[in-house]
Amino acid sequence: MYLLAYLDRSNIGNAKVMNSETNHDLMSETNMTNMQYSIALMVFLIAYTIFEVPSNTFLKRMGPSKWFALLLCCWGTISMCLGAVHNFAGITAARFMLGVFEAGLAPGLAYYVSFWYRANERSIRLAFIYATATLAGAFGGLVAYGISHLNQKAGLAGWRWREFTTSTLIGEIFQRSTNHFVVFIIEGAPSVLFGVFIFIYLPDFPETASFLTTEERELAVLRMEHNGSKGGAAHMTWEDAKEVLTDWRLYLHYVVYFSKSCPFSSLSLFTPSITKGLGYDSLNAQLMSVPPCKSQPP
Repeated sequence: MYLLAYLDRSNIGNAKVMNSETNHDLMSETNMTNMQYSIALMVFLIAYTIFEVPSNTFLKRMGPSKWFALLLCCWGTISMCLGAVHNFAGITAARFMLGVFEAGLAPGLAYYVSFWYRANERSIRLAFIYATATLAGAFGGLVAYGISHLNQKAGLAGWRWREFTTSTLIGEIFQRSTNHFVVFIIEGAPSVLFGVFIFIYLPDFPETASFLTTEERELAVLRMEHNGSKGGAAHMTWEDAKEVLTDWRLYLHYVVYFSKSCPFSSLSLFTPSITKGLGYDSLNAQLMSVPPCKSQPP
């Protein structure tokens, strides 16, 4: 889920320079300036900041499987819609809505892990989850390189193909009504499909996990009695919120997270642009953001 989220939020960085030599890139086709591009990136983070905290309330009330599935399907659909935009306003609106639905994933995963693992067991699990963000930033360039070769296929720019891929009958019907739009997104569709998988297979809480035997379920609940969250616990009260908000460790965490997020997000969104600025064409700029492999001498 976290890998898919980072793919969908950072692919705009590849679209910015993809096929720019022929003026079929995101900036040329939407007539955006660099300032407008930065604003479109910023509104995602504004929505992300506003909706992170409320999201975990819904996770507890709806259950992790339903909530995560809803988030995946919604942000996957919005990511698909990015391939249909034609101006700055459309890009900005889509990026804001993408931030609304992706906001719930990172805090939701941290909360979800606390239902299953004690405090001393969580860090390594969360580390593996958040490490997938670097994979998305790395291999997103490889995907973009392949999609760049679809430029002007069926009359679509390469960056739109990054958002869309053709579908037979549905695609034909949709094309007739919109001239040149297609239906499924190469990077958005997997989020929607995986959302369905999550809805069916992700276990919510140890208390209700069907894959555990009765004895295993009792043990899982017992080991979390004094050191974890509980699926059947009462909802947070204002007193609980006050206790959290007055804890100095929370604000120390903010400083650490802010220091990490600024350079990390900048790299994921601007690496293709930086690489192209070093003199590479847009096609090779995508590849230069991919981890290198050892080549054999000829």
